[in-house]
Amino acid sequence: MRTLSRRLSLVFAVLLLACSGVSAWLQMASTERQEREVTQRLSLGLAAHIAGHAELMRPDGLDAAAVRRLFDMLMAVNPSVEVYLLDADGRIVGQAAPPGHLKAERVDLAPVRRLLDGAALPVLGEDPRSPGAAKVFSAAPLQVDGRAAGYVYVVLSGEDRDAISAHLAAGSALRTTLWAIALVALLGLVAGLVAFHFITRPLRRLTAAVQEAEHGGADALGHTPALEAVAARHDEIGALGQAFARMAQRVHAQWKALSAQDQQRRELFANISHDLRTPLTSLHGYLETLRMKADLLDDEERRRYLDIALGQSRKVGRLAQELFELARLEYGVVQPEKERFALADLVQDVFQKFELAAEARRQRLVADIAPGLPVVHADLGMIERVLTNLLDNAIRHTPQGGEIAVRLLHGVAGVQVEVADTGPGIPRELQSVLFTRPAFASSGERGGGLGLMIVRRILLLHGSDIRLEPRAGAGAVFRFALE
Repeated sequence: MRTLSRRLSLVFAVLLLACSGVSAWLQMASTERQEREVTQRLSLGLAAHIAGHAELMRPDGLDAAAVRRLFDMLMAVNPSVEVYLLDADGRIVGQAAPPGHLKAERVDLAPVRRLLDGAALPVLGEDPRSPGAAKVFSAAPLQVDGRAAGYVYVVLSGEDRDAISAHLAAGSALRTTLWAIALVALLGLVAGLVAFHFITRPLRRLTAAVQEAEHGGADALGHTPALEAVAARHDEIGALGQAFARMAQRVHAQWKALSAQDQQRRELFANISHDLRTPLTSLHGYLETLRMKADLLDDEERRRYLDIALGQSRKVGRLAQELFELARLEYGVVQPEKERFALADLVQDVFQKFELAAEARRQRLVADIAPGLPVVHADLGMIERVLTNLLDNAIRHTPQGGEIAVRLLHGVAGVQVEVADTGPGIPRELQSVLFTRPAFASSGERGGGLGLMIVRRILLLHGSDIRLEPRAGAGAVFRFALE
């Protein structure tokens, strides 16, 4: 697998070689240009010096023998130069080239005029012995009896110089230059690879930490020491590690929540099955008895059996209705339609529903309402369901002669509601799961069913929650707030 470090190293090596090649080319081009400029600047007056020799011209024209003697002497002293005499049109009229070496009969005079006009050096012109080659030169006008007779044209880099330069280019100097550039490139490559190794090391650690979290499963997302070490860095990689650590913690928390919900769902099914089995078994038993002993039972026994069966049927119906209502609340099918109303009036209406049940058990319903309470903004039907469930639960678990009290108090930003009873209270082992799953206490103790779960779901939809307040002695106190 080609890692990020290897890809970065490969790209760096290619770029380094390309830059080294471009640098070598620029250096050679710059050196050549500088050499041309130095050569042309040092020999700029050479043509003018030659043009000052009166021996080159006679009254009737050019002295060919004198020209050849002078040119041979100059080229013997400096073999790198080539001297030519040009007429006013640039045609070569005098030269000392060996037979067969002259390849052109004319020289372009445009570069000559630029040089004489003072153009920036180097100015390149034609080489009659190498057509197409541009070389530095020296030029000066040639006059006879005050008349312009042509030009003295001196190529400063002649054939001998080109041959020596070509030989040196293939010799040790060029090899030394190339080896120097290769050495610099190699050292740069090694330095770059070392730098990439240290730069990408935090990324490798982050990758190892992510792989560790991946192999460790969901339980390992909550605590990954390697990831925490990377997240402690104060740079971009540290920020990436911190982001991944936060994401891992959220995933871990969500996984735990899903696991808890799955466990709650399993327990819900188990408890629902337990709660349904008892009344259904009783209902089935009494109905079967009525069928088998229909001719042996008198009217009073038959009525008693039917009343018991009807009561068990109501329990099953109530449980099925609560289960259906809880499912609609959990999956967001029901949403609150909020309105403003007085909570004190709603408490009085709910009390009227339970007056007969409380009188039958000789229980007292007490409403303790603080004066000047503000109205609340909530779904009237849902809050009525909350109070109904709490009062029904309190009445069923409060012994005869007990008291159920509803208190409305001023809250921080609304109304605080308390529902208290004098029943047996909630066992300590059930208090932590009272509103999250149906819990059934042992015989003679009080537990929590679907009703309290429905209450909490409704209050959560209103941005509130319910809690069980600690209370010394018997009884239970439930408290929530509405705005």
